[in-house]
Amino acid sequence: MPDQSDLLPDSTAVRVALWRALHVEADPPPHVLEDRVGLALAAPDAGWRERPDMNPDFTKAFRASIVGRARFIEDLVAEQAGQGVGQYVILGAGLDTFAQRQPEIASHLRVFEVDRPGPQAWKRGRLVDLGFGVPDWLRLVPVDFEAGDAWLQKLAAAGFDAARPAVVVSTGVSMYLSREAIMATLRQVAALARGSTFAMSFLLPLEMADPEVRPGLERAAQGARASGTPFISFFTPQEMLALAREAGFRQARHVSAAMLAERYFGGRTDGLRPPNNAEELLVATA
Repeated sequence: MPDQSDLLPDSTAVRVALWRALHVEADPPPHVLEDRVGLALAAPDAGWRERPDMNPDFTKAFRASIVGRARFIEDLVAEQAGQGVGQYVILGAGLDTFAQRQPEIASHLRVFEVDRPGPQAWKRGRLVDLGFGVPDWLRLVPVDFEAGDAWLQKLAAAGFDAARPAVVVSTGVSMYLSREAIMATLRQVAALARGSTFAMSFLLPLEMADPEVRPGLERAAQGARASGTPFISFFTPQEMLALAREAGFRQARHVSAAMLAERYFGGRTDGLRPPNNAEELLVATA
């Protein structure tokens, strides 16, 4: 019998979905990202907002980071779709809701959500139960990474065309992977069709983080270790850019939290903004 936890979404994926919902519920408009669908998918207990990890003040910087990176990714996908890119791959999709919230963009793409078989089967059932269904342009691709499944082969079997450019995204994943596994993914994406774009979030060394968020990051690291999924990879922006170039990308740029703050949080008077030197983004072009 499989472990029941293998059939449910990761607690981290649920937390991200709830933080996105908390942004809409606790922060004044304008909202950087409006996502109530993730909350519907997760269907938490009625008292979810009273959880310690949902405290609006303590989580302020972290939910800003989550919605900031998500908004950046979705703007990037929209921009690339406008330039004719027709494929969007989400590695470690979790409770991502782009396809449900942005159908006017997503329906003109082929969207591939890659995740572990159990959580993905759970998500498929929730999408059906909530009335969203799984349209033909949305492909849920189960990949058992621990069993050595090759995600590119699984993608191809699901209809991915390696000869055509794609946007490939991996957020909130790299800190759990070894440097070797990250490098393998970079090389695989760099070898895709010319014009493909890879966007990946990465965690800076904890000692570089803003002092006010460092305790929260350290607590998150402790929790990840206790749950058996420790943070094992940290990179400076210079190291991340060097890895991307070594993997074969033609161009690579670092998108800092400060850049996201200026782009999406400028002018706010509530102090909502992502912390500097925590989780930031690599954007690379094949």
